Amino acid sequence: MPNSITTPYRAVGLVAVLLIAAACSSTGGASAPASVAASAPPASTEASVAPPSEEASSAPSEAAGGSVTLTVVKNATLGDFLAGADGMTLYAFTPDATPGKSTCNGDCATNWPPLVEAVAGTGVSGTIATFARDDGSNQVSYNGKPLYYFAGDKAAGDTNGQGVGGKWFVAKP
Repeated sequence: MPNSITTPYRAVGLVAVLLIAAACSSTGGASAPASVAASAPPASTEASVAPPSEEASSAPSEAAGGSVTLTVVKNATLGDFLAGADGMTLYAFTPDATPGKSTCNGDCATNWPPLVEAVAGTGVSGTIATFARDDGSNQVSYNGKPLYYFAGDKAAGDTNGQGVGGKWFVAKP
């Protein structure tokens, strides 16, 4: 017999995961609100947040013109990956198969805000470019792959978006 106290919590957790996965699989819909500050991580989410496993190798700093300086995070479990503003983890979306083209729009872009402006920091040697999204806003790509934050990450080094829906993974340098 299931524990009557934990069963409702498991159901709520399952619903939250399914809602996030559904939003992440969206390939269209309304444009992300103009108020989403994509170069900074979002303010709230329904997902639970685990403490970061390791800290960024160096805190990112703002470059001239308001660009985010990309840094490389060293993580024993996930290996090296990219971080943006305040050391927040950056992600790649596997359905983004065309270089410089995002398929994460509408609700998806609310949960996975795009990085809009960046410059390479120490250890970041790939090609950084900016392209126009479907809604006319800009997004940064690294070696052709669009970069995103995850609304479920709250602190530098959080990797709560890793593996979500089998389509979201930390962006590798």
